[in-house]
Amino acid sequence: MNVRRLKNLLKNVKLGRVSIEEAFHQLKSLPFEDLGHTRLDHHRSLRKGFPEVIWGEGKTSEQILSIMKRMKEKGQNILVTRLDEKKAKTIRGVFPKCEYHPLSRVLTYLTHPVEITGKGMILVITAGTTDIPVAEEAALTARFMGNRVETLYDVGVSGIHRLLSEREKLEKARVLIVVAGMEGALPSVIGGLVSQPVIAVPTSVGYGASFGGIAALLSMLNSCAAGVAVVNIDNGFGAGYMASLINQI
Repeated sequence: MNVRRLKNLLKNVKLGRVSIEEAFHQLKSLPFEDLGHTRLDHHRSLRKGFPEVIWGEGKTSEQILSIMKRMKEKGQNILVTRLDEKKAKTIRGVFPKCEYHPLSRVLTYLTHPVEITGKGMILVITAGTTDIPVAEEAALTARFMGNRVETLYDVGVSGIHRLLSEREKLEKARVLIVVAGMEGALPSVIGGLVSQPVIAVPTSVGYGASFGGIAALLSMLNSCAAGVAVVNIDNGFGAGYMASLINQI
């Protein structure tokens, strides 16, 4: 159940188009529905403004499909993260209108068009090309949540002139998501150049001493630039979600 459907339901009850019994039937799965393997939070869209997101790793295709079917019946747009191509192929056999993005391993299905509600542009930036999959997860999440999103890739500190040539684009953004592995220096640099909030995303990209992204994470947490917040390693979804919340205010 989302806000649009709830308002329409209440309006139709008031006008006598829907009986109280039918309205009760539609609402009885709130706040959650027990599917056996999953307790699906149908109330989340009303409570937080965005429906539950499906984590694809560790779930079978059948489990994901059962969740998607119930979300579709409730009129929810569906976002699945960390989904491999094999599971995506099975899901597309049942939901042929869904879109799968193999680079970011994100699958989306729309029951209704996404309305742009963000007040400005979210800019997603990467230090290197290898950081793009995490950045794409962030960008797709932010777009799915109703934001205008642009990207700026491969502008890391090893060639800082690439970033400085895009100062105008940096200044136009309302929120910036900066994705970097290795030593994780790029968010600090950008944080020192702009007045907007910067969400830093460390990635697991790097040689042995990067410790799977821990070095980048610690660098970002220790940033001397004000206005930089940090999400977990490879958490593009979390960055896109937080950027959307900021952009809706």
